[in-house]
Amino acid sequence: MKLLAFLSLLALVLQEACTASLPKQEPERREEGLRGEGDLSTVLPLGNYGLSLDSYDEVIDLSSYEQLPDYGDQLPEVQVTSLAPPTGISSTQNTMSPRAPSSNPTVTRPTMPGLLGSPTSQALPTCLVCVCLGSSVYCDDANLHIIPPLPQTTTYLYARFNHISHIRAGDFRGLTKLKRIDLSSNCISSIDADALSLLPELQELILPENQLAALPKLPPGIEVLDARLNRLQSSGIQPEVLRTLEKLQSLYLANNLLDSVPGPLPLSLRSLHLQNNMIERVQRDAFCDPEAHRHTRRWLEDVRLDGNPVNLGLFPSAYFCLPRLPTGRFS
Repeated sequence: MKLLAFLSLLALVLQEACTASLPKQEPERREEGLRGEGDLSTVLPLGNYGLSLDSYDEVIDLSSYEQLPDYGDQLPEVQVTSLAPPTGISSTQNTMSPRAPSSNPTVTRPTMPGLLGSPTSQALPTCLVCVCLGSSVYCDDANLHIIPPLPQTTTYLYARFNHISHIRAGDFRGLTKLKRIDLSSNCISSIDADALSLLPELQELILPENQLAALPKLPPGIEVLDARLNRLQSSGIQPEVLRTLEKLQSLYLANNLLDSVPGPLPLSLRSLHLQNNMIERVQRDAFCDPEAHRHTRRWLEDVRLDGNPVNLGLFPSAYFCLPRLPTGRFS
């Protein structure tokens, strides 16, 4: 009986020993499966890899990773989005409250150096409607109906291809440095008497492709007057208009409604273009002084009368003082 009790006790001890040894054998079995099979999904449960230093480089191969590009000073583009406040801060703790918009906002207009400050018809300063480069103002094709207020330093004005119909007396007031005015391709039908006569430095007045029927009083310093393609009539050019222009060199009046050569012409004239008018005869004193039979027109070499109904061969005494015969029909 003592032997039976001893065998029972020995069996219990062996059973407990086997039970205690089972957890120690489980990692060994898993490690053998890892080395033998190489399939982690069938051997290892998720979250418990049981890796050793010997098997680590078999699972993760660092040589297969590409080196990240070096951007240098170039920063990656950051997309700015509105962020919600941190969870730990309540809305009452935020001291930066949004500013309410003012009911009467004030708008400050930009100022340009040399600008008179007067707005144009579009309520903008001239140098924002036009282009101001130094002392030149370019207002071409700007949908203007009047001459805009100009900087006092303006020397050259270009306002072509607009809808200007009238030049007022005060449009150029105070512009003592203005040398050139180009108003080609507008709708100008009238110019006030004193609009241009008070410009002491004006040398070139360019007015082709308008609707002028008469020339205004001009400053004595004019050297080039271009009024082609208008509606000028001989009655609209008063004798004193051209007589006082002692520096006039080029007078272009082609494609108008003139029925005679305008005059008296200043002695400084070099070019006179009267083609495509309605001139039927040439006055004896149109170019020469009939009392003084000498060459008094040494500079007037470019006279064009082609495109008129006049027969220049019928008036030989009208241009004996010219260094060259006018261009036109002589038969």
